[in-house]
Amino acid sequence: MKPPPFAYHAPRDLGEALRTLAEVRGKVLAGGQSLIPMLNMRLAEPSDLVDINRVAGLDRLERTADGVVVGATVRHADAERARAHPLLTRALKLVAHPVIRNRGTVVGSLAHADPAAELPAVLAVLGGHVRVARWDGGVAVRDVPAAGFFAGPMEPAIEPGELAVSAFFPALRPGTGSAFLEIARRHGDYALAGVCAVVTVDDGRVAAARAACIGVGPVPVVVDVGPACTGRPPGEADWAGAAALVREAAEPEDDIHATAAYRGHLVGVLAERALRDAAREGAAARAG
Repeated sequence: MKPPPFAYHAPRDLGEALRTLAEVRGKVLAGGQSLIPMLNMRLAEPSDLVDINRVAGLDRLERTADGVVVGATVRHADAERARAHPLLTRALKLVAHPVIRNRGTVVGSLAHADPAAELPAVLAVLGGHVRVARWDGGVAVRDVPAAGFFAGPMEPAIEPGELAVSAFFPALRPGTGSAFLEIARRHGDYALAGVCAVVTVDDGRVAAARAACIGVGPVPVVVDVGPACTGRPPGEADWAGAAALVREAAEPEDDIHATAAYRGHLVGVLAERALRDAAREGAAARAG
């Protein structure tokens, strides 16, 4: 199939890109790994396409003590190779196939807001944010926390005329381990269910634990499981009880790939494993 007709724009700087978006309200092209199939299947029919790949500065990947800033045109593969954040790196290895990761972008995945995708869950469990910009006589920016960025399935909190220019993934605290586990019917497929976890160990005991799930709700499902496991050594924490909290928070639905009951079972199993793995890593990091 072929895409519908559209006007093509290739701005060279951020101001030009934002002025164009303010005028045409078109679709943004970065990696195109979600947008191009949607165009070809006529699921999207924009009158204008704004290609931001030539915009200077959007390819920034910066690691600081506070976390990692990923620009809008940074490819999955480049972010994976940079190994700038352990949980982000783990998640990127699970995204589709290498040929997709070579073109797809980190920020594009977040802006697509697919509840079955890995990167929204990573941003959500870390408490990161997405920076969006618009033209208001100059470049105006605002930071949208992950908790408010994913408004619904395929529904990011990006207003008409705005562009997601970067994402910030906070650094893990000292003594914090992470894990990302998922189950897919075939390697590279969207997961039937998945869980990423971060667990902080301090003075030999679990100090904090959070999990985020994919594929079991309209947005990433984030659960603070601390009440079930904090204050205990990692080997004695009630990880089964923590997994039960995750399972209770999930909102799976039936579809052609799996029943809601099966997805709910999977997310509980994966949550317990991911939390245990993250706790072990956190304890080892603290000991080291």
